[in-house]
Amino acid sequence: MTMTDITKMAALFLALNLIVFSIYFLDKQAARNGGWRISERTLLTLAMIGGSLGAVAAQRILRHKTRKEPFRSILAAILILHGALVMMLAFAPL
Repeated sequence: MTMTDITKMAALFLALNLIVFSIYFLDKQAARNGGWRISERTLLTLAMIGGSLGAVAAQRILRHKTRKEPFRSILAAILILHGALVMMLAFAPL
């Protein structure tokens, strides 16, 4: 894998997480204003497809869904899973 490939993957990862953060922000705004909400299933799916860091950042920074169970535990499990996958990839033989 070339440095260009790694840079592209990092940029896509960053973009995905910024999009997920933005969607959590929109849901937080809807919660405050009594608007249409994004389902917890959708929010968790976005975290699962690679946006877990954006989701956790939004949860902490925006204080969104911090007391909702099992949402909070599922999101933590997704983050741990992603961390384990990154570690496996980082130390996998080429």
